[in-house]
Amino acid sequence: MFRGLTLALGALALLGSPASAQISDDVVKIGVLTDMNGPASTPSGQGSVTAAQMAVEDFGGSVLGKPIAVIVGDHQLKPDIGAALARRWYDIDQVDLIVDVPVSAVGLAVQNVANDKKRLFITHSTGAADFHGKFCSPYTMQWVFDTRALAVGTAQEVVKRGGDSWFFITDDIAFGHALERDASAVINKAGAKILGAARPPFGTSDLSSFVLQAQASKAKIIGIAGGPPNNINEIKTAGEFGVFKGGQQMAALLALITDVDSLGLPSAQGLLLTTAFYWDMDDKTRDWSKRYFAKMKRMPTMWQAGVYSSVMVYLNAIRDAGTDEPLKVAAKMREKPIEDFFARNGHLREDGLMVHDLMLVQVKSPDESKYPWDYYKILAKISGEDAFGPPDPACKLGNK
Repeated sequence: MFRGLTLALGALALLGSPASAQISDDVVKIGVLTDMNGPASTPSGQGSVTAAQMAVEDFGGSVLGKPIAVIVGDHQLKPDIGAALARRWYDIDQVDLIVDVPVSAVGLAVQNVANDKKRLFITHSTGAADFHGKFCSPYTMQWVFDTRALAVGTAQEVVKRGGDSWFFITDDIAFGHALERDASAVINKAGAKILGAARPPFGTSDLSSFVLQAQASKAKIIGIAGGPPNNINEIKTAGEFGVFKGGQQMAALLALITDVDSLGLPSAQGLLLTTAFYWDMDDKTRDWSKRYFAKMKRMPTMWQAGVYSSVMVYLNAIRDAGTDEPLKVAAKMREKPIEDFFARNGHLREDGLMVHDLMLVQVKSPDESKYPWDYYKILAKISGEDAFGPPDPACKLGNK
């Protein structure tokens, strides 16, 4: 009797062991869906692929005894292509998780597919706050930033430092308007003034007239509400027109370290921006970034560092859950604080937003920079709660 009971208990124990782990198709497959050749390819692209591969290698290449595979797709910044690739990956290639996906329009299209197919998607380079707001889904997560966090972080801290008059140069697309809207709310609340805005079309080749409008406004702060390529060209043009020498400062509501590298310190010096990650912040960021640099020959953006962070958290959650079943893995990802080389004071909310600390930085002058990629002075730490704010009431997941 006792022997039979012992065998029965042993069988029950095996049911809860890794030996009985449930991995679909006997492989955990991660798809990096990105821009491989277009304007987002430097801050995401191959660098995001490399970051995902590094996470898989550091994890050991397998989870629960099953191999981990990384595949790559190029959505060419087109929502229809991104959605079609995501659908094929989930349906035919049995991809368990899609990561990266720059540009909000593409990210939201892929989110719709992930929700329909009930598979996981983590975005790192999509800033639309609607991602975890009215379009939130239990299958999708936003890991690095949103428009509110960057706009609020920059505007709030710059106003504190005396930036009490603003003029915006805003990309005339939904993303640019969202950045301007969120920053304006903070600026108005603080009692500072908004003197006007210029709204160039996305991808405008000649931005001179828009920069001249900002310069003529005499605003202390010129807010750049947009991303590449406009933001780079606006900053470069401002330097050529003597905007910085005239005493005005530029605050970029979205700028990446690769943008600064492309501009060069003579053009970018003095620029204020908010970032979720800086490679030279401390020993942990430096150790990982130097390994990344050895592979890519440039330092990582916050998007690329975020890809590694999320893939590592995802793989640990599969191991802890004993399965790659999407909702069980997502639940495990929410259980523990997220504290790694990328995230400080991080946690994954029910609405899919990973809340973590940000920092306001200023681009150094050439004289201040002591070695390659020594680009930022850290001016302030911004808590995740302040930057991201409370869950959007439009998302039922975040307001249970």
